[in-house]
Amino acid sequence: MANPIAYIGIKALTLFQLTGELLQLLASTIYWSKHTFRNVDKIFHFMVKMGVNTLPIATFTSLFVGMVMVLQTGYTLEKFGMAESLGAIVPIAMARELGPVLTALLLAGRIGAAITAEIGTMTVSEEVDALKTLGINPVGYLAMPRFLACLCMLPVLVVYADVIGILGGASVAATYFHIPAKIYFDRMAESLQFIDIIKGLTKAAVFGATIAIIGCRYGLEAKGGAAGVGEATTRSVVCSFVTIYILNYFITRLWL
Repeated sequence: MANPIAYIGIKALTLFQLTGELLQLLASTIYWSKHTFRNVDKIFHFMVKMGVNTLPIATFTSLFVGMVMVLQTGYTLEKFGMAESLGAIVPIAMARELGPVLTALLLAGRIGAAITAEIGTMTVSEEVDALKTLGINPVGYLAMPRFLACLCMLPVLVVYADVIGILGGASVAATYFHIPAKIYFDRMAESLQFIDIIKGLTKAAVFGATIAIIGCRYGLEAKGGAAGVGEATTRSVVCSFVTIYILNYFITRLWL
């Protein structure tokens, strides 16, 4: 590396350019959302693909995350005679942070990669160019249905993941710490507020939109045949992961 300052500058410019491209694609996708009712069948198809087909892995992930969290937190609280507070801690953590973030990461790895691979294959095989020749806007035809499907389904998946994680935590609390389910859920009812759920769903909606936009952007910019599609898919997933972590911090900071 001959000039570290030049290298950092180039990377910074690349980051700004990528951010601008993503925001431009987001604005264009929102604009084409005016044709939502013409594409209900496509949107529903992607909602099923993104939501229903993701349920098995979301179930296992949320279940064991809730169980592990109760184990780790419970052993610490038990030392202070506060094990019954598990019902007040775990549900809030699932609703605010673990549910939205982990589910978004799952969707980014599974659906975000699929979006990039599908659109990227169409791009390198010149199918996207064919759409333009026919007067069909690729953003409205390819990006918009996937964007709306992600935007709608991730909050639904997060609610499902929260419920599974809380139930998994309740089972471990009853088995290992001998906390009756009634006490666990009573503590949850006392501490978990509606605003906590709203915070989690807000994050889910933002993450869903982010995953779709990043996946579509890398798919539309793919080049270089099959190898290029694979590289675009990898970059899409990495970019989605990093962006989710960054957005999670700023949204959390905003809600405080």
